[in-house]
Amino acid sequence: MATFLVVDRGSAPAGPKALTSDQASRLAVTRFLNYQAGGRAVTIDVPGTAGGLTFTGSIDYRRKVGYGAMHGTGRDTSSDGLIQWTATTVFVHPMGKAPAKAPARPPESGWYSRPLQRYGSSLDSSLAIALKLGSDRPDNAELLPQNGAAWVGENRLDGHQVDIMTGPSARATSGPAGAAGAVRYWIGPDGTMYRVRVGVASASEPVVIDFDTQKYVPVRPVPGVTPTR
Repeated sequence: MATFLVVDRGSAPAGPKALTSDQASRLAVTRFLNYQAGGRAVTIDVPGTAGGLTFTGSIDYRRKVGYGAMHGTGRDTSSDGLIQWTATTVFVHPMGKAPAKAPARPPESGWYSRPLQRYGSSLDSSLAIALKLGSDRPDNAELLPQNGAAWVGENRLDGHQVDIMTGPSARATSGPAGAAGAVRYWIGPDGTMYRVRVGVASASEPVVIDFDTQKYVPVRPVPGVTPTR
């Protein structure tokens, strides 16, 4: 999991800099663009003292539901399987040999549901944050710098030129809930979000969410479940 900032154009800046109007505008629309796209393919790397977890799948930002395959890294396979979640509920389908990619149509049976934990779970915090990276309206570009958003650097990420910016503090209303401090965004020239790195209170290392890591597959609900909008 990549957790270090590397700038490949000259030296890294001495510290955060104030956002330009263009940068603030791109940061303001980045979550809205995810919503406009309907959904994005994502990989979520969740750190843990007993080994990490990696989710690979898709998030439907219109219906606020994610679905994909979960694999443990550096740990046993007890957490492996399929997972689907909404803002309130997590559905888990344990599998001893989980596929690298989830089947487009979720299995008809074998699902277990539980409430999404608001505190104390790195996985649930990561899922909640990932779901909030889409919004049905742009953020206020003028308020972002006032709430602590800043420019950190620039880089190339998977062939995309990106600016790296910190979002508002966790207390600001325009930041995704569940974050323990400022969220760091890798944003393209048109405002497209390519990576998000965020600390959560229950993990010693940041969670990393990468977009477009594979082809987006529309999310089908677990049989018998209708996601809430």
